[in-house]
Amino acid sequence: PVRLEEHQIRDSLEGKVVLVTGAAGSIGSELCRQIARFRPAGIVGFETAESPLFEVDREMRQAFPEVPFHPEIGSVQNRARLDEVLRQYSPSVLYHAAAYKHVPLMETHVFEAIENNVFGTYNVAALAAKHGVEDFVMISSDKAVRPTNIMGATKRVAELLLLALQNGSTKYVAVRFGNVLGSNGS
Repeated sequence: PVRLEEHQIRDSLEGKVVLVTGAAGSIGSELCRQIARFRPAGIVGFETAESPLFEVDREMRQAFPEVPFHPEIGSVQNRARLDEVLRQYSPSVLYHAAAYKHVPLMETHVFEAIENNVFGTYNVAALAAKHGVEDFVMISSDKAVRPTNIMGATKRVAELLLLALQNGSTKYVAVRFGNVLGSNGS
């Protein structure tokens, strides 16, 4: 079992505005729940899917009424919308969970996978630096290790892109998640 260094997590999140892309997905919504436990100044849930974001908003307001939750509709492929949201909320921490993750679908939708997982990640990462985000965490995939499919390849390219963007002010990291039985991506 993994033992979390909760005091370090609290130090990095407490009193700060945190933005989560893909906030209504299985990973993004769980990130929102976990982040709320550490009493941030607010959580911005950035998501393209309206109905799931509505449900996450309701859940967050009920479960964590003391933590302001700001649902924002938008796509990581839309730089103007991202810029607007980052300018409005000035987050210190950004968790980038927005991605196309289903391997079989991405095999038949190659260009969409590249647009979302690579170019979308670039948009979020570049604008995070522009707006002074301190910590940027991209949720990657175990399929990025020696990728054998389009989804894994796009996540690996996104990881390499983050390495290239290290600029001394925004700290970029990627965390690889594997399949979890019962999750939407399993």
